[in-house]
Amino acid sequence: MVTMFIPLMKDLNLSWSEIKATPRVELMGLAQALSEYNVLHSFDGYDAKDIDSMAKDKPKVRGKYNEYLKKRRQYGIERGAKSLFEAVQ
Repeated sequence: MVTMFIPLMKDLNLSWSEIKATPRVELMGLAQALSEYNVLHSFDGYDAKDIDSMAKDKPKVRGKYNEYLKKRRQYGIERGAKSLFEAVQ
């Protein structure tokens, strides 16, 4: 559980008292949403050529980049959807 609290405190600026007052289900949802956000924006600013050059040294980069693209397609970000409703259609 401690490994879940640190990102919530650091990235979402939650205090220890806020974490203690929040139900566990909501904390798990916040942690999952933070994880999704981190994946969705992990390669912002990079293009395929940058990924190719990075993947030569670290092959795991390509897998993470593919996960990034998959999530962006899933949420309709690649299509330029204006709303979540447009993204899921």
